[in-house]
This record gives sequence, C-alpha cells and structure tokens, in this order.
Amino acid sequence: MSCYKYWDKIKAIAHSLEDYKEYKTDETPIDEIISLLDSVEVIAHDQEIDFDSAKHILDDQQMNEALKLIRKFYTRLGSRLETENAMAILNSDEPWKTLESFHFYHRYQGLIKNENQLVKFTPEQKVVFIGGGPLPLTLILFNKLYGSQCVSVEILPEVAELSRQVLKKLGLESEIEVVEGDENSVKDIDYTVIMVAALAEPKERIFTNLWDIMDTITPVIYRTYTGMRAILYSPVTEKATRGFHKEVMILPTGKINNTSVLIRKIV
Repeated sequence: MSCYKYWDKIKAIAHSLEDYKEYKTDETPIDEIISLLDSVEVIAHDQEIDFDSAKHILDDQQMNEALKLIRKFYTRLGSRLETENAMAILNSDEPWKTLESFHFYHRYQGLIKNENQLVKFTPEQKVVFIGGGPLPLTLILFNKLYGSQCVSVEILPEVAELSRQVLKKLGLESEIEVVEGDENSVKDIDYTVIMVAALAEPKERIFTNLWDIMDTITPVIYRTYTGMRAILYSPVTEKATRGFHKEVMILPTGKINNTSVLIRKIV
C-alpha cells in the first residue's frame, strides 16, 4: 500500500507539534501527550507499508522538518514518561505495581523476549546496557525474566542517581548496578553481552569506542528503528556500525517500536 496516504497526515501532526516546546511537553497533561503519540504510532505501526515504500517519505527532503519535530517530540515524551514513572515508584507503597503501569511496560516485555532469540539470557550472563536512563526497564526485565546480572551505564549524574534509587526501591540494588559514565566505562566492567539503547547518542562515537575496547567474540545488541517506525527516531546507519558484522536482526511486531540487531566486532 502506498505510504503517500500519510503524506499530509505526517505534515499535519508535525504542524500540531510546533507549539510543543520543551517546557510545554513537560507541562501538558499526559493524556493529551499520549493522544498525540498515538496519532504518530498509527502511521509507524502500519504493517501494509513495506520498507521501500516507507523510504519515499523518510528520505524525502520535504519531510525533513516534519520528521525532526516528530522525532524530537518522541524523545522528549519518552524521557518524561520514564522520569515520571521513576518518581512514582519512589513514592509508591507498591513499587512493582507502579512499574507495571508504565506506558511501554508490556511492549518492553515483548522486546526483551525478541532479544532472547538473539542471545540466550541466563543467570550466567552479565549484561551491560549503554544508556540506561532513569528507569532501566530493559535490565529490570532481563533480571526478572532470566535472572541475568546487569549494569546500566548512564552519562548524566542526576539520572544515574535516580535510577539507583528506583532499583533500591524495587529491591534490585544487588542485581543491577548503575555506573555513571559513557561507553568507555565498559573497560572497567565485567560483561558477557553489551547492549546499546535506541536513544543513546552519538551512535558513531559509541560504536567506535566499543570497537576499540572489546573482542571479536562478545555479542553486541543495538536497537534501532526500521520501516515506517523510523518516523519516530533516526535509524542506526551502516556508517555508525562500521567495523562490526551484522549477524541477525529481529523486526518488531504489534506495538513494539524497536528492531533489535546482533553484531560482533571484525578485524
């Protein structure tokens, strides 16, 4: 089906987002923000639009400004939702129940199960996740579902500290460590698997530094956006992952947004 049926819709959504500056994204009632996200995801999740058709929109110069607005909105919304759920957990008498109320919780469960097809996660695995954020849900679920030991690497001190508090509230402080720093912190960490968050930036620097640090055996999983889901965030490029061999990727289904890719270093 032609992706051009969404051409005017994408422009209209972007136009509606022009007034959502950073402060307004933070202050607008969450239901209103989620409604805007839903209108974007209707397009992103359209299974009838193949990758080639999607490129007609995503690579079109006229759509650049619209995509910038939508992607900026998506990033800010994700950060707000994570931070608000993290704070709610700290103030909750039932922190696990509060965690499960997170807007993307069930999607993360599906994503984690997809990634378990790339690498079998077990209690023997130690997962390092670059870009853990205030709510390190990926690592929480790896530990909960598969018993894996985990380390979240977070560059912002205040975000790292909030993440530690959340993990302590959930009783996971001995299972999941939070390290303040960037991807170079991996040098000082024991690990069996490295993961790179979809929103961790800049990708070229991250993969270049990882290439310098790691061996050719350790699996690296990164998350990206493919097909029409790339309306939400810029895909990881081949240039960014040069020096690595792509072994396999798992495409998202349903409302999952991320494609998961397994790569290893080559020399």
